[in-house]
Amino acid sequence: MFAALSAQAQQTDLTIALQLEPPHLDPTSAAAGAIDSVLYANVFEGLTRFMSDGSVVPGLAKSWDISEDGTVYTFHLHDGVVFHDGTTMDAEDVKFSLDRARAEDSVNAQKALFAGITDVTVVDPLTVQVTLSQPDGNFLFNMAWGDAVIVAPETIDGIKQTPIGTGAFHFVDWTQGDSIRLERFGEYWGAPPALETATFKFISDPTAAFAAMMAQDIDAFAGFPAPENLPLFEADPRFQVLVGSTEGETILAMNNKQPPLDNVMVREAVAHAIDRQAIIDGAMFGLGTPIGTHFAPHNPDYVDLTGLSNYDPAKSKALLAEAGYPDGFTTTLKLPPPSYARRGGEIIAAQLRAVGIQTEITNLEWAQWLEEVFRGKDFGMTIVSHTEPFDIGIYARPDYYFQYDNPAFQDLMKTLTATTDPAKRSELIKEAETVIAKDYVNGYLFQLAFPTVADARLRGLWQNAPTQATDLTGVSWAE
Repeated sequence: MFAALSAQAQQTDLTIALQLEPPHLDPTSAAAGAIDSVLYANVFEGLTRFMSDGSVVPGLAKSWDISEDGTVYTFHLHDGVVFHDGTTMDAEDVKFSLDRARAEDSVNAQKALFAGITDVTVVDPLTVQVTLSQPDGNFLFNMAWGDAVIVAPETIDGIKQTPIGTGAFHFVDWTQGDSIRLERFGEYWGAPPALETATFKFISDPTAAFAAMMAQDIDAFAGFPAPENLPLFEADPRFQVLVGSTEGETILAMNNKQPPLDNVMVREAVAHAIDRQAIIDGAMFGLGTPIGTHFAPHNPDYVDLTGLSNYDPAKSKALLAEAGYPDGFTTTLKLPPPSYARRGGEIIAAQLRAVGIQTEITNLEWAQWLEEVFRGKDFGMTIVSHTEPFDIGIYARPDYYFQYDNPAFQDLMKTLTATTDPAKRSELIKEAETVIAKDYVNGYLFQLAFPTVADARLRGLWQNAPTQATDLTGVSWAE
């Protein structure tokens, strides 16, 4: 009787699965997103950090001042921050980390993020000044990337196997081919996490992922690799299914320099020939958020412009006739390996055929696609997902593979970069989204989905993936 009345002990451990295992554990020297998937916000922290909605908030820097000309950022660091080896994190570590990332011999995969820094000065142990060559409204955003986390010089040599950061969890061990174990860090400077231990399990095979989850050998699977099985979990009260968004804008890219796609009326006709929902249902098992521009729907500055390119085959045919192609035209459709491209390509080809546009489909491996399409620009259309965060700036590069050359848009991007006021930046970003949508640069399809299957009692898992991260700092078990 007494046992029945006593409160059940709160569960404080978690086993969460991911499909990809990191190649090593240094997020500042590799492009592999799998590193951030385990370590971002859990083990390593930066001056700023991303939240689940893509917004940027203070991290190790509690606040900052920006000079009137927008070129000097003075960061004020939290006091009492220590690395997992017990050493103090201070301005010297910030200077070391930023100087290392921007050095000539830097192997940082996102070295371009630091290219605008001309000087990093330690003012005092809790204050560091970063000088830029010109104003950069993206600077605080850039400092939130996993590539910009703060590391200590004395731990760099062993960082790939033994990561030592300032996060809420410290690294315990890595059983390669199987799992990585983290534990709550007792001297963490911020709010302590509810979890005491967290184990990341690596399961690459979709069938094995389904079996492990169904048997409850794991508590959650972030980025569940078998979307066709999600209805089974949704129907089972033991589980919850979270379907969020990623930074992956999936587009039908068009070669803006190749006739007849150099005609905006023709590109608009292509856009109106596409039924986004049919592609999401047919190629992605219903997972994906329709988009009408090159921007993530979970971002606070997203504008829903899908109405500009709604599915309207009759309008598509009328536009083609007006542009001088009453019988349509023929172009190439070169597809890289992912299923969203191969499956989606067949559906899009049928939709285009219905309005008179014939496509010659070629399936390419990634190396071929990079050579022919991305570098060689030898294509009419292609389907690809752009997974970098906040990458609308690619439309300001006339030599980029879809070859959109709009001087007004290029000026708009320069103004955005030089603008630091958040409200003004928001206006400019929304204007940029609208410009490329009205120019029908590409056919905007959907944002790649991010499905997570978890124990129904878990709380605080990220639904969206504004960066590749599995942030466990706010995760807990329901009472």
